[in-house]
Formats: sequence, C-alpha cells, structure tokens
Amino acid sequence: MSLQADFDQAAQDVRKLKSRPEDEELKELYGLYKQSVIGDINIGACPAMLDLKGKAKWEAWNLQKGLSKEDAMGAYISKARELIEKYGI
Repeated sequence: MSLQADFDQAAQDVRKLKSRPEDEELKELYGLYKQSVIGDINIGACPAMLDLKGKAKWEAWNLQKGLSKEDAMGAYISKARELIEKYGI
C-alpha cells in the first residue's frame, strides 16, 4: 500500500477504538493529522486562554511545525498503530 492509503486506513481505524485514548495521545494524533493533511500551522495566533480546547489543538499542531507531510503521515500511522494495539478496535 502507498503511504497515503496507509494513512487513510489508520485515520479510519483510530475512529473505531474500543475506549477513548488519553488526552495527550489524542493531542499528538491531532497534531500529526493536521500536519499530514494541511502542513505547517496556518493559524497565526494561539486561541485565547479561555478557549482551552482550541488552545490545546493549536499547541498540538504547532509542535509538529516543520515536519514534512510524508514524515507526519509516517508518524501518524505509527501512533495510530500504537493506540490500536493499546486500546483495540
């Protein structure tokens, strides 16, 4: 399978996890997904302190800045497989 096909399959599979991963795991997965699909973060400023969810998402994506889309896809696939092994589908 191609990297894109593996990535698409991993993205589908993590939605089927038997239980919810920890917040840190979800944030890492989110940041890698956004970096894979869009590339470097394109939202200038971090959301306001009161927007905790938006701020966490922004920070997770910003941590992946500079990572190529291909490397981000590979890291996403690895993380997804780790979560599937840990939580099952």
